[in-house]
Amino acid sequence: MKQKPIYVEINMASDIETLWEYTQNPVLHKEWDLRFSHITYLHKLPDEPQRFLYETRIGFGLKVSGTGESMGDIRPQSSERVSALAFASDHPLSLIKDGRGYWRYIERDNGDITFLTQYQYETAWGLPGRWIDKFLFRPLLGWATAWSFDALRLWIEQNRHPRISVRFGFVYVLMCLVFSLYWFFQGFHDGCADAEIVKGALKTGLGILWLLPMRRKRLIHAGQSAFFCITAMLYSGGGFAIPLGLLTVAGMILTFLLPSAAHTKRKREK
Repeated sequence: MKQKPIYVEINMASDIETLWEYTQNPVLHKEWDLRFSHITYLHKLPDEPQRFLYETRIGFGLKVSGTGESMGDIRPQSSERVSALAFASDHPLSLIKDGRGYWRYIERDNGDITFLTQYQYETAWGLPGRWIDKFLFRPLLGWATAWSFDALRLWIEQNRHPRISVRFGFVYVLMCLVFSLYWFFQGFHDGCADAEIVKGALKTGLGILWLLPMRRKRLIHAGQSAFFCITAMLYSGGGFAIPLGLLTVAGMILTFLLPSAAHTKRKREK
């Protein structure tokens, strides 16, 4: 059950020196990369790979640790740079046993940079680990890589620190949870009446949609905003329609400020 390597590519308005610093400096790297909570470079001798230690918090006070080494190929006479990476972990909670990959920096004629990564790894925990990786861990890790690349782009292009992006993301998740609970409640209420079963199912389905990561979620924002606006006009006072409508519009505005994995390319061209 060999899995395809994870591949992420993004274009950004940056010079190659700035991007190299933001990605090769461990203090800056851990600020934008969701995959790492802490990175420590070890002492390095000339012509040796840069060895490092890494930690990733997984919640509830737990963390996974591992080791790695990287070697940067600067290529000063070229518009391209490459940094190779190898990593491994023997931590009992780590699904990743060992792996390797690279970062590639390509300077375009218009001055922008194409920044891309590809990496592959072997899993621990035998067959259960391979199934967990296939259906849960690898898709989540690929999304986290893509989201992090876009957070880095916003940091460089708009000087928006990734911590701000994380806070915006947390607020947006809470908004989606509020909308989801609202529609679940409405669906349950309608579903209790035999004549309203279809309407209840539709509302429950809308509640599920608010919990799913979707590329075109702004369409749901637009439709819900229109629904609450019409409800407020048709019914005196509007009940929760006005505040929920305003919250929906605020959520739509927030989507323009958030990093998004959709801004990256996830499949390599053949």
